[in-house]
Amino acid sequence: MQAKRFSSFAEFYPFYLSQHQDPVCRKLHYVGSTIILVIIVNTFINQQWWQLLLLPVVGYGFAWLGHFIFEKNRPATFTYPLYSLWGDWVMYGQMLKRLWRKVLGKK
Repeated sequence: MQAKRFSSFAEFYPFYLSQHQDPVCRKLHYVGSTIILVIIVNTFINQQWWQLLLLPVVGYGFAWLGHFIFEKNRPATFTYPLYSLWGDWVMYGQMLKRLWRKVLGKK
């Protein structure tokens, strides 16, 4: 069976979200993405460039744990690596927006 081909990120993103229904899976993505940002900032502050090697291990580690154990599906990154990477950060940004609205007491 051949995977569906998406012609744009806008077409892909609803599929991406459908692969992240489990809240624990999404939270693991958020944790991994946050740690990635911390590693990047720390790397530039301390100029310990070897730390950048940790990025794929952390990013994929948390995400794949969420997919294989909680979501029980195959990560979209296996078929759509660039769209999936983009999707991770869009989903992360949307989560930050929701958190910010809660902090401000808005809906």
